[in-house]
Amino acid sequence: MHCVSVCVQGEWLRVPCGDGPSATIQSLGTDALRRYNGAKGTEAGDRKTEFSLRRCRGGELLHPEDRAKDVLEENDFVQLVFAGDNSDISSPLEWAEQTPYKEPKEFMSLDGNSLTTADLVSLGKGLYKIKLTPEAEQKVMKGREVIDAIIRENKVAYGVNTGFGKFARTLIPKEQLVQLQENVIRSHSAGVGAPLSVERTRMLLVLRINILAKGHSGVSMETMDAMIKAFNASCLSWVPEKGTVGASGDLAPLAHLTLGLMGDGRMWSPQSSWADAKAVLEGHGLKPLKMKPKEGIALINGTQMISSLGAEAVERALAVARQADIIAALTVEALKGTTKAFHSAIHAVRPHPGQMVVAERLRSLLDSVVFPSEISESHRSCNRVQDSYTLRCIPQVHGVVNDTIAFVQKVISTELNSATDNPLVFAETGETISGGNFHGEYPAKVLDYLAIGVHELASMSERRIERLVNPALSELPAFLVKEGGLNSGFMIAHCTAAALVSESKALCHPSSVDSLSTSAATEDHVSMGGWAARKALRVVEHVEQVLAIELLAACQALEFLRPLKTTIPLEKVHELLRSVVSPWDRDRIMSPDIEAAHALITQQKVWWTVQPYMDEYRKKLQT
Repeated sequence: MHCVSVCVQGEWLRVPCGDGPSATIQSLGTDALRRYNGAKGTEAGDRKTEFSLRRCRGGELLHPEDRAKDVLEENDFVQLVFAGDNSDISSPLEWAEQTPYKEPKEFMSLDGNSLTTADLVSLGKGLYKIKLTPEAEQKVMKGREVIDAIIRENKVAYGVNTGFGKFARTLIPKEQLVQLQENVIRSHSAGVGAPLSVERTRMLLVLRINILAKGHSGVSMETMDAMIKAFNASCLSWVPEKGTVGASGDLAPLAHLTLGLMGDGRMWSPQSSWADAKAVLEGHGLKPLKMKPKEGIALINGTQMISSLGAEAVERALAVARQADIIAALTVEALKGTTKAFHSAIHAVRPHPGQMVVAERLRSLLDSVVFPSEISESHRSCNRVQDSYTLRCIPQVHGVVNDTIAFVQKVISTELNSATDNPLVFAETGETISGGNFHGEYPAKVLDYLAIGVHELASMSERRIERLVNPALSELPAFLVKEGGLNSGFMIAHCTAAALVSESKALCHPSSVDSLSTSAATEDHVSMGGWAARKALRVVEHVEQVLAIELLAACQALEFLRPLKTTIPLEKVHELLRSVVSPWDRDRIMSPDIEAAHALITQQKVWWTVQPYMDEYRKKLQT
């Protein structure tokens, strides 16, 4: 029968919608209230009975006379709200995706060895469901056989039948082994702060599944199946972003991830929004995870929060770095800079890979026999010999950012496919061996490095914005607006860029140089990798926002050079921006324009707009 989940005063009930014209939203609520009172042993007359029903997702008020079966789908989640009760029907923090969720049709196979940063970001966006390869399933089952043999033969193994950390020498009786695993999940669920977003929680869950698929953690296929089904249904636990020190792995975040799968705490799905985890699982036809010996510690030992956030930081850094070259080229044109500094001969004698790539991009975008520029032609006979460093040294500074990102991506990619559990299970020899692969120093160090590297894009961009808005440097109207004084133009947009760059300078202080001893000095050196990952992401976002301001300023500067035009690819970027932001002829609210330009960058539209022209440039040079 068609059933929905109804929340009454924090309690979740499965209630049939019923058939016939009398099975209305009002009768559904009355039935839910009757069931609630019966479970509590309360008479209906003892409490309020005036109520409304609302969808958990979005808070839509349901009309009491509508037929329940017509307006509610199987396994929908609704909340009964009593008259006068103004409590939030969702969570204290509304947690929703930026775009409506569409259940994916395609599957991505996980084998524990070949996941890329791009794959992980795509999985986080909900573009694929997942399944294990047959080889991975075999590895998981063989790894579990080792654990079962240890228990059967009464051997002693850390984390299987001993306590954890300081309690490693405490032997746990066989009849308490399941309780041991459940206890470690509950006790380690000690995180604080806002929850990870939908996309980041998906990434965390699927990355943990990928690591378990290597077969070195000793989990059962039943547990793997439960995690995969939860991922495919987008049932996502409440995972606070703060609480990990990055060794012994990301214990607190991964414990919260597992807690929801056990049916404890809160969980989110596209159908339910935030609700009781058990109710969400049951509403999707899923059963709460039942722990077996060793599985609790297997699910929380690892660097998956550092690495999943790091993968997002890497992918966003890759996207913004290549678009930074395009935006910088626009500014070179607007400031009537020379292209001589990008000559191939200069960079051939200092052949750093990133530097050479950036110089080639600039050559493909600026004045050339392939793409001539009227603006460049207008100042060809000027007496300027060379430009400021923020124009002249774009290949050198942007170049090392590219090389930094490539190095970080290599390390993070290795981490995405590494066994970081403790103890590790080796089916070939039937051994469990304790080690330190859970230590997050590798991803922590490179994410600190990523923040330092990618920050330079914003540092350079902010200085170029200064040159655009300062009439003493640009030969353009002050702050890029007519009737200066009456209008302030880009004056405070530049201040915003400066504020973001300054904040990022503080965020670039490495977190991985810090360590605090934990677990009664058993874990006496830690990586602080969780903070390194979160800082890196914030720095990348600041870079995107500063470059969005430069994009706005450079395109505005071009308006004052009309009717002269720049090269075809850069004119296409100008057209792209003007499709979402009109020129500034007088002051208006600036924030929406910055947000619109920022969206073009995060969606990589600036890059996709010019890529065909860069490809055309290369082909013509080769012929």
